[in-house]
Amino acid sequence: METQTEAPSEQRTTDFVTLGEPSDWQSRGISLESAQKWGFTRSTLNGDPVRLFNYRNASQQLVGQKIRFAGKDFRYRGAKEDICLYGMWLWRDGGKKVVVVEGELDAISLSQMQGHKWPVVSVPLGAPAAAKALRKNLAWLEQFEEIVLMFDQDEVGQEATAECCQIGFTPGKLKVATLPLKDANEMLMAGRIKETIDAIWGAKVYRPDGIVGVSDIMGDLMKPVDWGLPWCIEELTQHTYGRRDGDVYGFGAGTGIGKTDFLMQQIAFDINDLGMSVGAIFLEQKPVETAKRVAGKLAGRMFHVPDAGWTVEELTRAAGELDGKLFFYDNFGQTDWDIVKGHIRYMAVTLGLKLIYLDHLTALAEDNETLGNIMKEMAGLAKELGIIIHFVSHLTTPEGKPHEEGGRVMVRHFRGSRAIGFWSYFMFGLERDQQNEDPIIATTTVFRILKDRYTGRATGKTINLGFDQETGRLFVREDDPFAEKTGFKDETAGADDAPF
Repeated sequence: METQTEAPSEQRTTDFVTLGEPSDWQSRGISLESAQKWGFTRSTLNGDPVRLFNYRNASQQLVGQKIRFAGKDFRYRGAKEDICLYGMWLWRDGGKKVVVVEGELDAISLSQMQGHKWPVVSVPLGAPAAAKALRKNLAWLEQFEEIVLMFDQDEVGQEATAECCQIGFTPGKLKVATLPLKDANEMLMAGRIKETIDAIWGAKVYRPDGIVGVSDIMGDLMKPVDWGLPWCIEELTQHTYGRRDGDVYGFGAGTGIGKTDFLMQQIAFDINDLGMSVGAIFLEQKPVETAKRVAGKLAGRMFHVPDAGWTVEELTRAAGELDGKLFFYDNFGQTDWDIVKGHIRYMAVTLGLKLIYLDHLTALAEDNETLGNIMKEMAGLAKELGIIIHFVSHLTTPEGKPHEEGGRVMVRHFRGSRAIGFWSYFMFGLERDQQNEDPIIATTTVFRILKDRYTGRATGKTINLGFDQETGRLFVREDDPFAEKTGFKDETAGADDAPF
């Protein structure tokens, strides 16, 4: 059918082709009445037969001609700056609805199909120049209550539609109609007139990508609210309602506090209890050590400690349980985010892993701006791939008591805290007074929830974790070793821990 992907060549002249007479075009389904209405004529140019789409201004003066030769060869006469939308002069200014199509023949066809009752116009110089033409005539178009775009259904036409939707029409006024065939003239030739009219009245209001209404999400809205994946600590699951696909969870602690033990135990739980496979990206811990620690959590043995009483058979058996379930980033010390990001994508897409552990985030950036960009990309990656990313962040030195002596972890202690706080779904801090004279306190880690984006109710909650020296496993203490102490445990969240 009629296709014009390039603007016709221009001849800047007022020496227009003799108009000739209105003529029907039976092979295209155009009636004589429509030709007369639109001033669509047949003539000759240098002895060759041509068809003329004649452009007029508001005063009905001829200002341009698009000349169609045999073989779909187009020429244009007139100054392009004077050209308007084809057919504008036929309709009054303003009204209920105007339909904009891609080509002159489509405009005549659509007008004919609706008995020439509703305004129809077309862009003058093809799809690539459609947006420019609509911008030029924006004031005229905006006089109508509805503006319906019905461009060709091919790739070029749809690209033009997308570009025109960005012009800045009054919100809610612009609509987009779709056809089962390529364009309005094809619909006319196929006799599918009712479907074409229905397409006009059924045109959808344009909404930018990312904006949805309640009806668009009603199916998901009515689904039961499920718990997320559990943590290895039941109390943490109760506080957070579990872990959800697409979220990132941040952990911060001082040196030697127990965050590695927690992550190893969580990975072992994911593999053994949940039956899931895990991706481990530990930038400062080699895969062999990670595997020994995770296997130790499974077996209740400290395989990374040489004199902890374990046997090679026990290690072999426990490590065998990890085969095909635990995958590593084996490039010790390489801290380029683009490389790490590629490995996360590979783990998720190719290996099908949903649970990713990254230790530590701050090894990937030396300044807060870069860290902020990484956090943004990491959160976007989690959403895109539907995965859960657990990451560790190093902390800045606090004022007062160090974290290694039981100093409380706050959101502002995380390096790049603004970005981490903004993009993290939950943030956790681990605290322990390693040098305390009381051996119970010295081996008790306070697990503190610093940020809860889900409900906000868990912020400030703490869980006391003990450490079993024989099995190497963390456990929830039933007693409170800090009950008689002061200045260490604070169950309330301060201003530094306000939700982002």
